[in-house]
Amino acid sequence: MKKLFVITLFVSMLSCKNSTPFEPRNIAGIEIETLLQDSLLNVRALEITSEYASVYATSKGVIGPIKLNYNSTIGNINEIFYNSVKPYKNDSTELNFRAIAFANESVFSISIGNPSVIVRENKGVNDIVYKENHEKAFYDSMDFWNDQEGIAIGDPTDDCMSIIITRDGGNAWKKLPCDELPKAKDGEAAFAASDTNIAIIGNKTWVATGGKASRILYSPDKGKTWEVFETPIIQGLETTGMYSIDFYDELNGFAIGGDYTKPDDNTANKILTKDGGKTWQLVAQGQEPGYRSCVQYIPNRAGKELVAVGFKGIDYSSDGGYSWKHLSDEGFYTIRFLNDSVAYAAGKGRISKLTFR
Repeated sequence: MKKLFVITLFVSMLSCKNSTPFEPRNIAGIEIETLLQDSLLNVRALEITSEYASVYATSKGVIGPIKLNYNSTIGNINEIFYNSVKPYKNDSTELNFRAIAFANESVFSISIGNPSVIVRENKGVNDIVYKENHEKAFYDSMDFWNDQEGIAIGDPTDDCMSIIITRDGGNAWKKLPCDELPKAKDGEAAFAASDTNIAIIGNKTWVATGGKASRILYSPDKGKTWEVFETPIIQGLETTGMYSIDFYDELNGFAIGGDYTKPDDNTANKILTKDGGKTWQLVAQGQEPGYRSCVQYIPNRAGKELVAVGFKGIDYSSDGGYSWKHLSDEGFYTIRFLNDSVAYAAGKGRISKLTFR
């Protein structure tokens, strides 16, 4: 959503949500290690790969990786990675990236504005695989079902959300016509706050919208057919609604948001589903946290443990989102888990390793 100024970052993720024997625990604290710090580095999207902790992209079109096995004693990571990457440009204009995904050994990053551009990078070689010229173009999030099929979503340019799909590993992308999608409500769009507007489990896909209307677009078949579900989350203004969604399995999901202009308001900003997104209920009403830009299930914790981050801090739930504990005032925009104890988070001016204890 254009009202929310964001800069992005990406990184392909190992946060598998396999079910293992569940032993209740209660995380009491968090250790935060800064891996990269730069006043110009504002990061809104992360993924994790086996080689990198993160590959970030900024509003200046800069993309760069941070190694998982980085040792702070070997030198300045900013010098090792950040300064070695040139900005991506379309013609002479630096691209403003907001969402990134990893598939088929390639990194895909989509820019906002007109034209919207998808850049693919593979082993240092990059090319533009999609370009959309439209004055309303504004893409918010991107993800892949597998190495061949992926999706990106954005604000409406017509009377439906913008959804583009690839079926050939990212070589070609096609925008779905509005007659194949639910009609958007007045003022319905999405937030490019953390690159977590899309949740995928198997072939099933959930897209969280926000603004004057905040609903769930659902596809059971990798974007071939769609339906829409209402939610009780706060909505009605351009700055309200769901900012982030995650699913632990095909039935259990959680969404968080609120109003970033009123970050302490904790009314109707947290919702959960137990039936695959068809119905949603408000939880932790009038309780912390208030506005948060990203929520993620902790992997291998039976869908009981979640972490939410935002510029007002980090919060943790051990009971599926019904109650929350504030862990830190340190602000981040987005987070991705490596395992059930370690995550990587990005925010204004930094990328950090988070260890939950």
